[in-house]
Amino acid sequence: MDILKDKDPLKRKMLNGRSKLATVLQASKDFVSIDTTMKALGIKRSEAARALIRWANQGLIKRIKNGIYVPVSLASFGAEQVIEDPWLLVPEIFSPGYIGGWSAAEHWGLTEQLFRRICVLTSKPIRKRNNNLQGISFVVKQIDAKKIFGLKPVWRSQTKVLVSSPSRTLIDMLDDPSLGGGIRHVYECLNRFLKESKTEQREIIDQAKQFDNGAIFKRLGFLLSLIPGNEELSEECTKYITEGIAKLDPSLKCDRLISKWHLWIPKNWKEGIK
Repeated sequence: MDILKDKDPLKRKMLNGRSKLATVLQASKDFVSIDTTMKALGIKRSEAARALIRWANQGLIKRIKNGIYVPVSLASFGAEQVIEDPWLLVPEIFSPGYIGGWSAAEHWGLTEQLFRRICVLTSKPIRKRNNNLQGISFVVKQIDAKKIFGLKPVWRSQTKVLVSSPSRTLIDMLDDPSLGGGIRHVYECLNRFLKESKTEQREIIDQAKQFDNGAIFKRLGFLLSLIPGNEELSEECTKYITEGIAKLDPSLKCDRLISKWHLWIPKNWKEGIK
């Protein structure tokens, strides 16, 4: 029997609904929205919203926020995480924002460490730093909209995702070492950057000046002084040091003062990184 000619009205309704969903998916990119559903099917907004809710209840799509859904493949049917590339969620959920911190460091090859959580910086108001979406863990930091610069677009599937450039990634981690998994890891990323990205080294100074945070130059200048061959760049940081005293890493016990850099560091920190 031709299933499309089945006389069972419920079955025909279900098949008709899936046919409409297929039309919507063809018109969509990586996400399904009320707007794309309206345009693809030529229906009113209320009808499109009801259709999306119905398909979600049938397990054919999964809601990630109001009016935004992702298609569910057979392989991921019933699973909490149905989206294959978690980065695709960032423009949809956290825009205006970008992939940064340790996640950007991984992307640019500044580290070999693997982090389970995805680091995101956004100017969008956030209620909590740690978020779980689609079974994926995100660590999110809110920043001033004026600090959204130094980014590079990366295409993932059909979606453009913004990622902090290597130099900007380091600035974010120097501004807040927790975004780099701690200052020791930030130091390792800086070391690799200096060896492999000769043309972008000047950008570190230029971008740090846009942050209006003297602690960045204190940390950067000190770390550069530990890496042979970067004396000139390190000395330039002294021009931008502010009067206050900062910690190398606010999460660590810092009880040794480096007066040149107005910086408290852990007693054995320098010896421990050799």
